[in-house]
Amino acid sequence: MASHLDLEEQEQLDQLKAFWKTWGNLITWALTIALAAYAGWNGWNYYQRDQAAKAAAMYDELDRAVQAGDADKAGRVFTDLKDRYPSTSYAAQAALQAAKAQFDKGQADAARASLSWAAGTASQEAVRDVARLRLAGLQLDAKQYDEAGKTLDAIKSPDFLALQADRRGDLLVLQAKPDLARAEYQKAYAALEKNQDYRRLVEAKLSTLGVAPAAEDTAVAGAAK
Repeated sequence: MASHLDLEEQEQLDQLKAFWKTWGNLITWALTIALAAYAGWNGWNYYQRDQAAKAAAMYDELDRAVQAGDADKAGRVFTDLKDRYPSTSYAAQAALQAAKAQFDKGQADAARASLSWAAGTASQEAVRDVARLRLAGLQLDAKQYDEAGKTLDAIKSPDFLALQADRRGDLLVLQAKPDLARAEYQKAYAALEKNQDYRRLVEAKLSTLGVAPAAEDTAVAGAAK
């Protein structure tokens, strides 16, 4: 009986050896890859959390500088933040904050540089478009009309259609193209909600070009009745 069991066990052992010889390396590699992927995932999550925490601390420092009106320090912290943690949302927000502080202190070149970085590098499309709108405004101030047009062309989100059209109208006014400017302002006016304060600003711009959109709205409403 014992001999029979020994033979059966030996047969099973031989089968196991044959199986391992055929599939052992593949199983080993599969387990190694799975464990490495798991370790890598945990490591990446830790790395991301660590990066975000460090970026957040630097952003707090920048925010304090902005609140204190220290544009130079805000610019230095932003430069450090974007160099170390460029892919974080804190870097993008820091660019907008630094640009505002720089502009308020008359550092237009530095403000344009900060916004240019955000417009081209920020991880969130909405932040990139906000930066583009602000950058276009500063480019208009600097009479960089071709650059402002290209900046506005880069805005693709429909959420910014009204503001994009309004800013393009400003550009066309400065280029002495009132008919084209009027069309852009009308596009902006139509895209804005009636209760938005900004709509009244666009209405004022249209009025300077000989258009009274409020009167047009009233006429349309009367015709509908």
